[in-house]
Amino acid sequence: MPTESPERVLQTDRRRFLKLSAQAAAALALEHDSFAQKPATAAYKPFALGLLIKPSPNPDDKIAVVQKLGIPTCFLSLDSYIGKFTPALASTMRDSLNKHQVVATTAEVVNPQPLKWNFMEGPSTIGVVPRAYRAARIDALKQTSDFAKLLGIGQIQTHCGFIPENPHDPLYEETVAAIRELTLYCANNGQSFLMETGQETPTTMLRVIRDVNHPALGVGLDTANLILYGKANPVDAVKILGPHIRATHMKDGKWPTNPSELGEEVVIGKGDVDFAKVVAGLRAAGYKGALTIERETSGPQQIEDVRQEKLYLERILAQTKSA
Repeated sequence: MPTESPERVLQTDRRRFLKLSAQAAAALALEHDSFAQKPATAAYKPFALGLLIKPSPNPDDKIAVVQKLGIPTCFLSLDSYIGKFTPALASTMRDSLNKHQVVATTAEVVNPQPLKWNFMEGPSTIGVVPRAYRAARIDALKQTSDFAKLLGIGQIQTHCGFIPENPHDPLYEETVAAIRELTLYCANNGQSFLMETGQETPTTMLRVIRDVNHPALGVGLDTANLILYGKANPVDAVKILGPHIRATHMKDGKWPTNPSELGEEVVIGKGDVDFAKVVAGLRAAGYKGALTIERETSGPQQIEDVRQEKLYLERILAQTKSA
């Protein structure tokens, strides 16, 4: 059997190398597109309405409410389950979601405590910025990621905290490292990790995305939080963060007038958020996720508020679609 010349072997190896390189590049591009464009699950349409729920102590009760309201998706706030995530609980939630034909798009935790939702104590207690609580919150988010994977949920979200605007602040570098750790962990579970808007400016959040530099890192846009914390108009935030937004909290609010306290959250349509421009901006940015209603009240009044907000958003969606 004749042997190939060294030149022939080198040409063959070079062709094989180029082929493998092209395949690797295509796989990387596909991975990036998968994280950046695909919603958490293909079972719902872009701009489907959703509702933020806290499914405790009985998940079925809260998920049934979502169905009764005629809302096809939900966003799970799971703080009460930290340290109690089990396969049995995942099975219970999955069965309830299937029974009521509701899709869970995203899972979030912000605990453990303490958490002070104000300007005076918030910077030292919220998110993964404060050193004293960082490790515990990273652990809680990793637990949530593992649990959400059992449910087939592809997005994990949290408030990262008052991220310093100064990129040379040591806390900025430490926070970026923590967010990178969480992003890689979620990516390993086939998930995106989302930073919820609120305590930081959109520009600072964009800087973090650049510095972490991973396609699994994205943004959960809370329309009211940007106003409640006095950080930005949500319409402008969509212009800055649009391609990175993968989840939303449709919520309304008023700008803060007390320098110690956040602004006031109100029923959608009663505050300072221009939802028509926000939705139009999301459409222009190619948003693929749900529009999740969050109303920070409880009891019968919350249900009535959500009914009103659902009708309001349906009108906005019809207007922006035809515009």
